[in-house]
Amino acid sequence: MCRIIGMEEKMKIGFIGLGNMACAMISGMLGQGIVSAEEICGSAKTQKTRDAVRERFGIDVKASNAAVAEEAQTLILAVKPQFLAGVIAEVRDAVQPDTLVISIAAGKTLAWLEEAFGRRMKMVRCMPNTPAIVGEGCTGVCLNGAVSEEEMKYSLRLMESFGKASLVEERLMDAVGAVSGSSPAYVFLFIEAMADAGVAAGAGIRVCGAGGIRQRKACAGDGKTSRRVKRYGMLSGGDDDRRCACSGGGRFPWGSDGCAAGGSGEVREVVILRVA
Repeated sequence: MCRIIGMEEKMKIGFIGLGNMACAMISGMLGQGIVSAEEICGSAKTQKTRDAVRERFGIDVKASNAAVAEEAQTLILAVKPQFLAGVIAEVRDAVQPDTLVISIAAGKTLAWLEEAFGRRMKMVRCMPNTPAIVGEGCTGVCLNGAVSEEEMKYSLRLMESFGKASLVEERLMDAVGAVSGSSPAYVFLFIEAMADAGVAAGAGIRVCGAGGIRQRKACAGDGKTSRRVKRYGMLSGGDDDRRCACSGGGRFPWGSDGCAAGGSGEVREVVILRVA
């Protein structure tokens, strides 16, 4: 019989994959005091990533995915969808029967996850979005029948550490991914296009770009939000925001025409034309 997790119980959380989203989640969990650094471990493919995450958070970082899977009571699969099958094949024999497995891979259903593991397990499927990087994420959560109510609450608590989280039916997860998952890329694109339109109209880059605090507030709605937009990299003289949202093989490759480097997307051109 599977052990039931109490929310008061301190769990060892293991991350397989330590990219942007995993780091956002770790930052939220530590910042909210849900766990301590000693209660998190993780694995990453490159030594550079392992060293950077170890230095940033002080967590135990390993080279072996299987070692993390064996140690974790809550295992978070934070790799891109195209790598997930290979990762599961690598770790499935190391995962304990009562481990709570959380996947953030887009498009991989609960049934697909169970089939990949080859046995009935406690599975949670989540779809966070890139604003999680600044603690403003919006995450859809669904789970299979093996997950208890307490484990469901625990999973939501983890996701809420870096924003908002909602329990949804799995049939709606693709819609969650399309709306909350993909929309930030287009919001960022729109803000950048508005700034470029201002420059085209003669306002100057200091007003509309890196120095445009009022422009940010006008676009973002209020000072608190605008500061978060600034932290996220918007209007900083570069395209870090779109590069993050449109990362190769990630959530937004289908939208690359609208997020193309150099700003040649049709959406951006229309905004600049109408404003300027």
